[in-house]
Amino acid sequence: MSIADEKTIALTTFRRTGEGVVTPVWVNRVSDGRIGFWTAMGSGKTKRLANDPRVTVQACSASGKLKDGSPVLTGTAEMVQAGPLFDEVTAAGKRKYGAMVPITKVMGKLMGQRKAGQAYGDTVVLIRIDE
Repeated sequence: MSIADEKTIALTTFRRTGEGVVTPVWVNRVSDGRIGFWTAMGSGKTKRLANDPRVTVQACSASGKLKDGSPVLTGTAEMVQAGPLFDEVTAAGKRKYGAMVPITKVMGKLMGQRKAGQAYGDTVVLIRIDE
């Protein structure tokens, strides 16, 4: 199974100190060979990626528990906020995750997970896996 076929992956982004921060994210296959997910601009992930686009990804559960035996893949991330690949990842996510999309959006608002100025899903992160 490809990393793009997983429901959730553990995304590791890196602080300026080089320390890795692991976040579970939904993942979708992108037509240009990359994988992608959406997030809010201004989130910790996007701040770290703006400083250092290197990432690692690994298959995990929704809670972030790594899947035994799954490989750690390295890659480079790019953030986009509009365009055909943004639309593609957004549409693929809605197809793949269905009713969970609006539920997580509402839950995020109710639980105060979105800070002022952040908009749910306004940024798509595209990751090219190293070969």
